Amino acid sequence: MFLLDKPFISDFLIETIKNNNFKIVATTEAKEIITNDALNWISEKEAVSLLKENPDIPVYTNSENTIDWIEHHFSFSNLPDKIAVFKNKLAFRELVKDIFPNFFFKGIAYKDLSRLDAEKLAFPVIVKPAVGFFSIGVYKVENTLEWAEMLVSLEKEISQSSSLYPEKVINLSNFIIEACIEGEEYAIDCYFNSEGTPIVLNILHHVFSSGKDVSDRVYTTSKAIMKQNLTEVEHFLKQVGDKVQLKNFPIHVEIRKTPEGQIIPIEINPLRFGGWCTTADLTWHAYGINSYEYFIKGLKPNWKEIFEIRENKMYSIVALDNNSGINETEIDSFNYNLLLSDFENPLDLRKVDFTEYPVFGILFAETSIENKQELNQILVSNLKKYIQLKNK
Repeated sequence: MFLLDKPFISDFLIETIKNNNFKIVATTEAKEIITNDALNWISEKEAVSLLKENPDIPVYTNSENTIDWIEHHFSFSNLPDKIAVFKNKLAFRELVKDIFPNFFFKGIAYKDLSRLDAEKLAFPVIVKPAVGFFSIGVYKVENTLEWAEMLVSLEKEISQSSSLYPEKVINLSNFIIEACIEGEEYAIDCYFNSEGTPIVLNILHHVFSSGKDVSDRVYTTSKAIMKQNLTEVEHFLKQVGDKVQLKNFPIHVEIRKTPEGQIIPIEINPLRFGGWCTTADLTWHAYGINSYEYFIKGLKPNWKEIFEIRENKMYSIVALDNNSGINETEIDSFNYNLLLSDFENPLDLRKVDFTEYPVFGILFAETSIENKQELNQILVSNLKKYIQLKNK
């Protein structure tokens, strides 16, 4: 069954639910966003009954905004506990510390960050909310001078971002300080089937513009990326899944792969794939895999067949976060047509109200291997060329 909520539900997800007659819970929030009465709506009471009758029924949510609903209505099940161990980054580090015994991490209240003796930290470190989303409040800190600068920036960001998402999605009262993992970063969509076997649906390379960059600007997948990482990722996921006895459970994973080839987790996001219906929808464009169907129906990709027809193409998500330094109150509009003209083959563009969220939109693009430069350009762009300012 599907539990849907803000901030975004894609047309692709709605069509998938409709075409398969999948059950969708008629919460107040879902009914406000989706006006399609032809869907297989079920009441909240029926959803509770279904899970009580079959504790292993697959449940998928597009948004962590539903966590409160799940805790309230599904309290009799093991879902709230499994969500909690992943959603809280400190709890997750505790879960896997025997697998990664030499990895440094420390939980700390926000109010205590300014009192911490930064001289005792082994820089570089990553500072981030213990419960967070979308790189909000995430900083890479190289030394004590940057620590002081981070505290100032974080205070400002908290005042601007604390109201964007529910407390169960982002809680800026507690943070985690952890070792900075060197290596390439990847995002993974997968689910654990009825036998507890991890089924990988996509692996995306999270590309950064510099060593200091912690944004979500560009994620790219390709045949080469999948083939280079699939076996190792499956082995890592099996270790994690066995820890929590995951079955019929979807997750979105972020990892780093060190130069020595070791996979170290950054975080695991429970009961969903990538936020804002991004990575799951891209998987359809890239590999013809409908991740929502695969999870609900317990299907496994035939990667050998898929790779035979996926040559010399890269498929990317471009998150157009407002890194221009221009306050949204000064912006009149964003030139989406100009943006599209800078890409070889735009697949989908999702415009976002930048006055509500600090992002102009999300672009899906297909890029030829030899034209990788278009991705490099948007990666380092401050987006000012697309911004039209208000007349003063």
